[in-house]
Amino acid sequence: MVSVSSFDPGDRFMAITKRQLPTFLQFGKSPNLSQKLMLIGLAITLFFIFLAFFAPVLQAWGWLQNPKDFLSNPIHEPPSAKHWFGTSRLGYDVFSRTLFGAQAALQVVILATALSMIIGVPLGMLSGYLGGKLDKVLLFIMDSIYTLPGLLLSVTLAFVVGRGILNAAIAISIAYIPQYYRVVRNHTVSVKTEVFIEAAQAMGASTWVVLSRYLFFNVIQSVPVLFTLNAADAILVLGGLGFLGLGLPEEVAEWGHDLKQALEALPTGIWWTTLFPGLTMTFMVVGLSLLGEGLNEFVNPRLRRENRIRQ
Repeated sequence: MVSVSSFDPGDRFMAITKRQLPTFLQFGKSPNLSQKLMLIGLAITLFFIFLAFFAPVLQAWGWLQNPKDFLSNPIHEPPSAKHWFGTSRLGYDVFSRTLFGAQAALQVVILATALSMIIGVPLGMLSGYLGGKLDKVLLFIMDSIYTLPGLLLSVTLAFVVGRGILNAAIAISIAYIPQYYRVVRNHTVSVKTEVFIEAAQAMGASTWVVLSRYLFFNVIQSVPVLFTLNAADAILVLGGLGFLGLGLPEEVAEWGHDLKQALEALPTGIWWTTLFPGLTMTFMVVGLSLLGEGLNEFVNPRLRRENRIRQ
């Protein structure tokens, strides 16, 4: 028989802590393939975020050239110890342009996906909760936008708003608003019939209180997944706009614009001006895609169960 004095409260605390650990904190014990790929995607994404934040610092320390300085280096010099990624036909340092291109891409992509989320999520909640004519009108508008190709829609809007970080973000974001709207609206329609929503309504809670306090955190589970996947797609769209001359100003380091300039020299054997910006864009897209697919497992209980059965 164990005496009361021999009981250690710390043991009870440790036992409770072990039982209450969330699932996403325990995947390190036996991670499946999806979780491993998510960690890879997270590492790649954090690496590019690090480059975006510290590229100006590295330039201030003299470790990077100014990406806007042209004709300051030999033209079409191959990769060397002085110029790791070589130089372009205008004398730009390709390594510096590639690193600062990550900064421009993250600025535009985060702003574009944030704009689409800020517009799409509230509209989806209102449409799904209120229903009626508002729901029908918004559904018609969003379905009409969703049927248009995203790149074509962004190119058309870029013609109207012009170049610039904010303008490019606006041109890109218009294609993603319907995705947030449809996901959040469908979740809202299913959640608004739950007992706790009806109880809040019976107690006289206003529409704003129901939407902000009871519905919001129950209908946004898929939003982080959409955010990362849309960010990956937005990088490609931004590259397409830059390639067509509709993205950022020419003096700003941007991968799509640099690839367009590099294609003219590619048939002559100048490969480095195309390879490094293209690879960097590809790695960034892959990192965000892996992160988004991994997050999808945490917000999708059915997918979690299927992965456990496979293990």
